[in-house]
Amino acid sequence: MQHSAGAPLPPPQGPGYGSGGWAQQGPGQPPLPHQPPAPHQPPGPHGVPAPHQPPGSHQPSGPHQPPGPPPAHAPHGAPVPPQAPPAGPPATDSTGHIQLPPGGPVPMPAPPRAPDGGTGAATLAVLLIGPAGAGKTTVARHWAMSRQVPTAHISLDDVREWVCSGFADPQSGWNDHSEAQYRLARRTCGFAARNFLANGISCILDDAVFPDRPVVGLGGWKRHVGPGLLPVVLLPGLEIVLERNAERSGNRRLSDEEVAGIHGRMAGWHGSGLPIIDNTKYDVETTARVLDDILARSLTSPPSW
Repeated sequence: MQHSAGAPLPPPQGPGYGSGGWAQQGPGQPPLPHQPPAPHQPPGPHGVPAPHQPPGSHQPSGPHQPPGPPPAHAPHGAPVPPQAPPAGPPATDSTGHIQLPPGGPVPMPAPPRAPDGGTGAATLAVLLIGPAGAGKTTVARHWAMSRQVPTAHISLDDVREWVCSGFADPQSGWNDHSEAQYRLARRTCGFAARNFLANGISCILDDAVFPDRPVVGLGGWKRHVGPGLLPVVLLPGLEIVLERNAERSGNRRLSDEEVAGIHGRMAGWHGSGLPIIDNTKYDVETTARVLDDILARSLTSPPSW
């Protein structure tokens, strides 16, 4: 089995060091040596401490010296008790961040209870598989936007293209660099999916996963997201895929030979046990509705993969 490689995250900053590198006293450290406070001397002009003067004599304060609080009433010669700082509201974390359990994969969600038979308010993770030009990115985004609960869309191609300088374009030939960047993008997508789900947000990912590469493809997604991931294959006819690919531009557009080769390899999903949608005659809205129905059935009877 192949495993994705990558450098581990740097360790967190050790105790006793703040964000600016200043030393702070943490638990288990020896106490700092006690230093008696210096006698209070109000500064004179230009920041120079003024010489000691007898009580009652005038002593000018230095520049930018705000007046202090009124002296506390105490008997002559008795120490003035320190004043407690004003109490403020307790510090709260309002970012909504929920820490992920260490290595916890996404479990299988409970079956929905929607009256229309769809996924309803279920929190789930979906992997939409398909060749270039199948419309998986458009369908995934439409499905995510039409749900009644918060749902995120994560496209692996978008994450791959986060690399600007040094981007390994697969159109220039699939090599070790493009393979490494693909694996890195898939790990990033997997972490993002788990993070969304831990915060109660469903997600749908899309990727051109090949059935003849189980470790790099579907097995890798299962490893990074978990057994609760629901895969669905979007596979229209070759003529539709070629037509949609011709409307693309930039590095998303492939040659007709490449599209035909990818489409032929995707045909290996037939007989795999995964649900397949032939959206040759469906528009985006219809395809998204069919996808939602299939996902509802997958929650009740998960596919074996």
